[in-house]
Amino acid sequence: MSSMRGLVQFIADLRNARARELEEKRVNKELANIRQKFKSGHLNGYQKKKYVCKLLYVYIQGYDIDFGHLEAVNLISSPKYSEKQIGYLAVTLFLHEEHELLHLVVNSIRKDLLDHNELNNCLALHAVANVGGKELGEALGAEVHRLLISPTSKAFVKKKAALTLLRLYRKYPGIVRNEWAERIISIMDDPDMGVTLSVTSLVMALAQDLPEEYKGCYVKAAQRLKRIVVDNDIAPDYLYYRVPCPWIQVKLLRLLQYYPPSQDSHVREIIRESLQQVMQSAMETPKNVQQNNAQNAVLFEAINLLIHLDSEHNLMMQISTRLGKYIQSRETNVRYLGLDAMTHFAARAETLDPIKKHQNIILGSLRDRDISVRRKGLDLLYSMCDMTNAGPIVDELLRYLQTADYAIREEMVLKIAILTEKYATDAQWYIDMTLKLLSLAGEHVNEEVWQRVIQIVTNNEELQAYAAHNLLGYLKTDCHESLVKIGCYVLGEFGHLIAENAGSSPIEQFMALQAKMFTSSDNTRAMILSSFVKFVNLFPEIKPQLLQIFRLYSHSPDTELQQRAFEYLSLATLPTDDLLRTVCDEMPPFSERTSILLSRLHQKTAGTSERKTWVVGGKAANADKQEVLMAQNTGLKRTFTTIVNGTRTGANGATSPGGASGDLAGLDLSSAPAAPPPNMASAAHLTPDWDIGFNRLYFADEGVLFEDAQIQVGTRSEYRGPMGVLKLYITNKSTYGIGSLTTTVDNPAAPNLKIDTRNLPEPSVGASGQTQQTLFSTAHGAFADAPTIRISYLAGALQAYTLQLPILMHRFMEPSALSAEDFFKRWRQIGGGPLETQSTFGLTGKNKRINELFTRRVVEGFAWKILDNVDPNLTNIVGCAVFQTEEAKTGCLLRLEPNYEKSMYRVTIRATQEDVPRALARQMELKLSQGFSEGASD
Repeated sequence: MSSMRGLVQFIADLRNARARELEEKRVNKELANIRQKFKSGHLNGYQKKKYVCKLLYVYIQGYDIDFGHLEAVNLISSPKYSEKQIGYLAVTLFLHEEHELLHLVVNSIRKDLLDHNELNNCLALHAVANVGGKELGEALGAEVHRLLISPTSKAFVKKKAALTLLRLYRKYPGIVRNEWAERIISIMDDPDMGVTLSVTSLVMALAQDLPEEYKGCYVKAAQRLKRIVVDNDIAPDYLYYRVPCPWIQVKLLRLLQYYPPSQDSHVREIIRESLQQVMQSAMETPKNVQQNNAQNAVLFEAINLLIHLDSEHNLMMQISTRLGKYIQSRETNVRYLGLDAMTHFAARAETLDPIKKHQNIILGSLRDRDISVRRKGLDLLYSMCDMTNAGPIVDELLRYLQTADYAIREEMVLKIAILTEKYATDAQWYIDMTLKLLSLAGEHVNEEVWQRVIQIVTNNEELQAYAAHNLLGYLKTDCHESLVKIGCYVLGEFGHLIAENAGSSPIEQFMALQAKMFTSSDNTRAMILSSFVKFVNLFPEIKPQLLQIFRLYSHSPDTELQQRAFEYLSLATLPTDDLLRTVCDEMPPFSERTSILLSRLHQKTAGTSERKTWVVGGKAANADKQEVLMAQNTGLKRTFTTIVNGTRTGANGATSPGGASGDLAGLDLSSAPAAPPPNMASAAHLTPDWDIGFNRLYFADEGVLFEDAQIQVGTRSEYRGPMGVLKLYITNKSTYGIGSLTTTVDNPAAPNLKIDTRNLPEPSVGASGQTQQTLFSTAHGAFADAPTIRISYLAGALQAYTLQLPILMHRFMEPSALSAEDFFKRWRQIGGGPLETQSTFGLTGKNKRINELFTRRVVEGFAWKILDNVDPNLTNIVGCAVFQTEEAKTGCLLRLEPNYEKSMYRVTIRATQEDVPRALARQMELKLSQGFSEGASD
């Protein structure tokens, strides 16, 4: 730039211009000169770059540029980096995602993305990220993904590619394809911490919308967190004031909160070690401010993860004590984070007692000097409220409401109304608090608040007279319009209940409402007119005064008031009162529904860029963790309890059972959920030739499960009773190392078969190296489907295999001997029905055969004890075995009738537990129907 003297002088002239007119004159003169130069068409690359720079500076100063765009686009194709850089800068400033010239740069950007020059790659990535656009993203998204996953890409290119994909995904989610998930997750193991940080940001956004497809990131996050925090596997450049890369720690801790706690004991242990190290590192408060901030950021995210895991009661109590100190801190940020974490704790804790110890301090936070702290204090009070402390909290909130910031008054009114309704132990207290709230809140009352009061009063007879009496008292004073709306409705419906009381006569009710006609809006006046027509039916003695009001408003300039008054006047002056009584009959109770107030409250938090895995509220509001987890586009979907007098009441005051009562009103929950994405670790995606090793190990305890030119997967297993252990040996046969080795087990037999991982394979395996993984299995019931394992790794490109593990039901069976008499006795005792399964089948393959030796070997392989000379037909095979689960032992009896001439079988199995015969018969049918080939080694 310093060599462009013309540009430097032009900038100096603009800066030295003493008046706006002089500056505009200089700009117009220069634009005219540039336009003439461009028209001449005899400019070299340097001159084009200089004039485009001048246009850029003019554009940045706020002047409209209507030419030069094409020249800027042409600079992108320049072989010189300096000219290409200015071209890309101009494109990102001049063009937007719907600009008509954008399609001209697509091929140039693609060429730079495919270039072997990393600088050109970065310029192109910047343009894609900044301009964005659906057209640009769909055309170049695959190239950006290629740069991200390419083993030849430099670390800084991968970082920019990940962030570009993140930018595109946030604008147009369809650009990131579902089949990229496994490959993107694998990059979380990248040795460069900057790449890991960028990819983790991308995975966090994707995992919120596609939790099933990106569930593999859970183990990756846990492993990487341990390597950083416990193993200190981090470059010195990423130590920020002695805290190892706090940014990636926070992201990994937050990513772990997007999924339910892992059932894998090894993964839980990895997370526990990391959290323990984080908590231990935070024992001492550093004097350095930057180190303290970084440490607190990691610490509070670790506390949130501990609350999410909700594993140890003692640890949760320690967290509560520590948070009690944080909310008293002198630092505003620490107080804010402490209140936020304690709100999360209240949303998940089984008991609120540890939080109630700090109730006075939390109440004091409502008067904090920082509004964000005051807002968090309000959230915490709302979450920690229950039947025992509702009174003091609501009283304090009402006192604070009078001086609260306007920015939070509307939310505060909603929360007070919900708490008052939910924890009302006395009908009069509910009415007193609600009417006081409406009188203090003024203009900050949503329509849902006063409408909800009308619903509750109408549906509960014990509230009607008391509410009418109190509302009449408010109407005689200078009250807010929301109270007028409630008052006119309640007096119109239930005013006759208090007509005999002193100060509540019909004429006094009429005068109180009439006085509000002059100061209310047209909508409220219409409601008052409706109340007056009810008075005609209830109080005939004041009919003349009511008719006078109808006559007056039948000439109103407002068409709604005019029509309503005229119709009411006609109705009231009919010869008989039969139609009047029918029309003005008492309104029926409202149908049972969830509180609309909760819908209004949670709509305020819907649609945020990052969705929390919990909602502000107590344990009841977060009871369904799966529903809170990954709440989709409609925001936070929750079901709540509407409580009056300590119980939830419906129409006519009928009490409904506890628990969540239905979806929130006002949220669009009608759309059908999308079909779950395919599970790449499931049996539906088995690798070709997987069955060779699986059949080899069907009855064997050790051997090779799968092998190709790159890897070999071997197994060794041992079973005792209901428990088994299988060791998986993964050997790298190639002459180069492999990285990001990941295994994912899919267990369709759960919960009847529990599989627990005791260790994970090493993520990197050198040439001719080997790593292993241990799987513990426990039988809890009958199962017929074997688990599968997905093995993926990086060897240049992503390689992945899905194999079926030889963990089958017969592994948990033991042979048992019986005499012929005992066998038939137990056979008859078990009987038929659900305890018996019979199956007749033939061979499935061509050129397959069966004989007695093959049949007996298969039966013995299934752990049956063959009982000879028991069946009268000597060709039949009779067997006995015991299926062992952790809960019980199940006796199993077999009768196999082979037809060697027709290659057919009939299998009959009886057992003392349902589902066992069916599962065993299915497995035996699959194995026996395979038969054998002449000369086969098996």
